[in-house]
Amino acid sequence: KGKGAAVRTGLESVTGDLVVIQDADLEYDPEDWPKLLAPMLKGRAQVVYGSRFTGERRNMLFLHWLGNRFLSLVTNMLYNTTLSDMETCYKLFDRKVLQGITLRADGFEFEPEITAKVLRQKIRIYEVPISYAGREPDEGKKITWRDGFAALWTLVKYRVVE
Repeated sequence: KGKGAAVRTGLESVTGDLVVIQDADLEYDPEDWPKLLAPMLKGRAQVVYGSRFTGERRNMLFLHWLGNRFLSLVTNMLYNTTLSDMETCYKLFDRKVLQGITLRADGFEFEPEITAKVLRQKIRIYEVPISYAGREPDEGKKITWRDGFAALWTLVKYRVVE
């Protein structure tokens, strides 16, 4: 069914206090887990996102960069925040935060849905720099401009509805 459906299925089995969501395509380095954990373990955050735009990275395609920056800007305007990377696929949550959220997304719109619903709870998202080794379409990158429109609609929908 897609990324969102897979994450929702995984979340049904979570029993720990902390939940990390990391894409399995190795664009995100598991060695960055301590960076995400640090603010949580120090009591500074309930939600931590790894930002691809503040750390070491293999630069992404321009249109992907532009789409990400645009969606982060829209998120910041709609939800009164200052995220640099709303679409990151490296997120850490206190499980209690997730218990109060009903997720519906089946596809890539999972990222803006969970971000919108966290921010609507007045929970500030802590960002840390992470490394990033983005893939090219010929290496299996599946995200397209259609996903960008779905993300934009998701951000607006959850600002106005629910």
